[in-house]
Amino acid sequence: MKKKLLSLGLVTLLAVGLAACSGSKTAKDKDSKNEENKTLVVGASPTPHAEILEKAKPLLKEKGYDLEVKVFQDYVLPNKALAEKELDANYFQHIPYLEKEIKDKKYDFANAGAIHLEKMAFYSKSVKKPTDVKDGATVLVSNSQTDWGRVITMLQDADLVKVKEGTDLVNATFDDIEENPKNLKFKYDIDPAILTTAYQNDEGDLIAINANFAENIQLNPEKDGVIVEKDNSPYANVIATRTDDKDDERVKALIEVLHSKEIKDFINEKWNGTISVVD
Repeated sequence: MKKKLLSLGLVTLLAVGLAACSGSKTAKDKDSKNEENKTLVVGASPTPHAEILEKAKPLLKEKGYDLEVKVFQDYVLPNKALAEKELDANYFQHIPYLEKEIKDKKYDFANAGAIHLEKMAFYSKSVKKPTDVKDGATVLVSNSQTDWGRVITMLQDADLVKVKEGTDLVNATFDDIEENPKNLKFKYDIDPAILTTAYQNDEGDLIAINANFAENIQLNPEKDGVIVEKDNSPYANVIATRTDDKDDERVKALIEVLHSKEIKDFINEKWNGTISVVD
């Protein structure tokens, strides 16, 4: 009988010990998860996105969250990394690009909030104003199809082309151009990152360059652009998340910070009109 009681006691102690260890492990896992959830990992283009996020770090910290910024040099990997859960969000793309990525690649993404607009402009070493464009001039545009409607709109606003009636300008392609009175020659197979090199080498009469790349070679759309995108453009840059994480408190806090007066003042002062803040 004594042996049975002793055995029962040992079993009870062992069970209590295992439960304690299990409870301790669960608590540690929970603490680790809570700590992990205080950090928001965001992928971004170097300029201006990563710079804006770096400025936002201390402001987000005040709200109880740490911000980790991962810089990407291209437009493909940030969405791939978000889909594979290497990121919590990304900040590099405008709305039409995000919508096309979702449609083409079946990404389960959401637009968590618009932050800023980077003004697109046409630059030239030989042309000073649209009326100076010569017959047969070469127009260089990026291979990003979501920007084609954008640049075609700018060319139409400058009276250099006219698209077919009823064309959705956001989704317009060069096949939608109905009138081309100056016989412009379009080349639209160029990586957006090397359009600045094409400009520096004077490889085209008009070269469409987005503000984040133009800024790298000290070009300002308002000062240096031959044709400049209007302020009512639908190409605002956004914070993108996986759909399930759109309402994540960390993401909401980041959006709030990026819409703060401190960040707006920073953007206006640093980029002086090159970038417009979206309310």
